Amino acid sequence: MNADGALATTLCGLRLRNPVIAASGTFAYGLEFQKLVNLNGLGGLVVKGLSREPMEGNAPPRVWETAAGMLNSIGLQNIGVRAFVRDKLPALAKLDTAVFANVFGYQTGDYVEVVRILEDHAGLAAYELNVSCPNTSHGGIYFSSDPALLSEVVAAVKRVARRPVVVKLSPNVSAIEPLARAAEESGADAISLVNTFVALAIDPYTRRPRLGGGTGGLSGPAIKPLALRLVFQAARAVRIPVIGLGGISSGTDAAEFLIAGATAVQVGTATFADPRAPVRIASELGRFLRREKIAQVSQLVGSVKA
Repeated sequence: MNADGALATTLCGLRLRNPVIAASGTFAYGLEFQKLVNLNGLGGLVVKGLSREPMEGNAPPRVWETAAGMLNSIGLQNIGVRAFVRDKLPALAKLDTAVFANVFGYQTGDYVEVVRILEDHAGLAAYELNVSCPNTSHGGIYFSSDPALLSEVVAAVKRVARRPVVVKLSPNVSAIEPLARAAEESGADAISLVNTFVALAIDPYTRRPRLGGGTGGLSGPAIKPLALRLVFQAARAVRIPVIGLGGISSGTDAAEFLIAGATAVQVGTATFADPRAPVRIASELGRFLRREKIAQVSQLVGSVKA
């Protein structure tokens, strides 16, 4: 446990040394960072999204730096769940930190099959469902934008999962509350938000999109105020824990999300500039608590005066 017990956090029954988690898609499978980062200094880490079969992802270019963040169009490239449990999970299982498996699919059965395979192996603390994918069996409607489809996939996964299930919500919706409530009512143990905002960058000289996939997902400091608002709204709509993310790059950023109602936070884009960002942010959050004479980080959660 972290020497600074003030940061100790409980999330879905999981005891975390601090509330700062490395976000999916920005921290590879975790192991790639172990020479740069003390992985056991993290509150947890979420591996790259896992699918039933390996995926090559989108055509390059895949990343474009913006004035206050980045656009990505990786296309959910990954080695597939079977290669993950064979080649990555045994080493991850030796860590003291909580490891979350991010799971995605294009039909409900995809999510269920990936989780079913993961259930047979030790070393994971929980699952995070990336529902920002089009459901191909329902004409391409996004799981993340339809409460009925969201409920269907969450309930199906909960029937096979013995570990906690976190649902990662998209910000690309007209209202977040119905989706947050649908996740809760169908059995989710927690929700995380936000995923990236759909955005576009154009090269004015070639008049073509900067990314090979056309549009991409905007992340980083540019989205922080938007993400904070959505976390605040979602936390007021549900009773289950909320994990906040979106543009967090400092301990005070993390504190803002906790104050808005998040129980824990995830750090993503900041790790591109500083691979140690999640550990640094946890340390800065600890200093914030000491300066403000706050005995336990849980005292911040939902303390916004609104």
